[in-house]
Order: sequence, then structure tokens, then C-alpha cells
Amino acid sequence: MKIRFLGTGTSQGVPVIACQCEVCRSTDVRDKRLRSSILIELEKYNIVVDTGPDFRFQMLRAQVTHLDAVLMTHSHKDHIAGLDDVRAFNYLQQASIPIYANVETHEALKREFYYAFSDTKYPGVPLLELREIEAGIPFYLFENEIMPVEVLHYKMPVLGFRIGDFAYITDAKTVSAESRKLLEGVKVIVVNALQMMPHISHFTLEEALTFIDDVNPSQAYLTHISHRFGTHAEIQSLLPPNVFVSFDQLSIEVG
Repeated sequence: MKIRFLGTGTSQGVPVIACQCEVCRSTDVRDKRLRSSILIELEKYNIVVDTGPDFRFQMLRAQVTHLDAVLMTHSHKDHIAGLDDVRAFNYLQQASIPIYANVETHEALKREFYYAFSDTKYPGVPLLELREIEAGIPFYLFENEIMPVEVLHYKMPVLGFRIGDFAYITDAKTVSAESRKLLEGVKVIVVNALQMMPHISHFTLEEALTFIDDVNPSQAYLTHISHRFGTHAEIQSLLPPNVFVSFDQLSIEVG
């Protein structure tokens, strides 16, 4: 299984176009962070987790030629706003794209992309097949078991996903004992770490590292990184040997 990081940033803070901080002025390509998303490559199948506002460019940049499914963590705009652009894959593949999410996220998608769910569809609208999933109840996708793992984004339930020895969690602030149990034995985990300063709905670096210590994977990668956190090199210098700062277009092999 290959994991490709399509984006590792966040919408938090001052828009990059107006920001003159060290990160936004950095010449290090690892500091150019689009909104958080990953591509999971399972043999011949491509699965994307979240379709934020940068989805179209991310897919073009990664030269993704087919898409087989989308997993949604939650309904905030920085995670769903680019969903309309799956229409290109609808056209190329002459098929709908299944969207796996909880019922709350599906309801939000029906509101935001109402034209895709109208009884009378305008030609060319995205073809979306909503498939409901629940935290703690595994489902199978292309012969691989996927376990939805619930975390809280302040008070909002958000889904992380475990596939074999790999887990992806973003927008977490609280992770219950029940959810941590679902992560037992995971070897590689990706988890959000917004910044150093306290935040109401996101892990800080300290909280993320404490969580990683509890899960005890062989390797961990930080994502959903604010430009207020620091540069890639600065953050990496603060981390233990088995924890890494992810960056856009990074690829890792799991299993």
C-alpha cells in the first residue's frame, strides 16, 4: 500500500496571499502546504481521503488518472469543497464515484452540492454515490477492511480511517479510549498537529506527540499543519526519531 500526501496544510490563520511570515516566504518546497488530503493506492485502486478546495490541482499535480472511491472525514469546507471536481473522473470512467462518510457528512454534501442530487440532473453534474459508514463498524473496499475511527473536533465527530497497519487521523482534539483501542498495533499513523499554541479543536504538537506515544506506532507523520507552526525544518528539529513532518507530495510505503 502506498500513501501519497496530496496536501498537509490547513485553512487556519491569515490567507497565504496576505501573509509575510517565515513559512509563507520560505523557498523550501516542503513549506508549500495545500489543504490536507491523502491518496491511498491499493494495488490498482485509488482512494482519496477528503476533497478540499485544492482537490483539482492536487490530482493534476499527482498525475492521478483514475479515482475509485472517496472517504470523507467530516463536512467542513476545507475537506469537502472540491468534491465537484470528481466530475472529470465520472466522464473518463463513465461511472459514479462512491463517497463513504457518516450520515451527517452525507447530509452536508446534499446541501452543498444540491444540484448533484436533484431528481432532474443538469448534464455534466458530478455523479456521486453516497455510502453510509459508522464509527467502529468496519467495511470492505476492494477486498481491504477499513475501520472508521471516531475522534472529536471540539464537539464534532470526525472519522479517521485504519487500513491494516496504517491509520489516518485529522482534525482531532479528543480521542476516546474506545477509539484508541481500534488503533492498537498500528505501525504507521498520520495525525494532525496544528501548532504549538493551544487550540479549541485541534491537537497541538504536545498533544499530538502524547497521542502518538500512547498509540506507539513504528512511525508517525504530522499533518494539517498551520503556517503559524513554523517551517518544515524547524518542526522536524523538535521531533523524536520516529516522528516526521509530512509534506505535500511525500510518498510512503506501508506493509
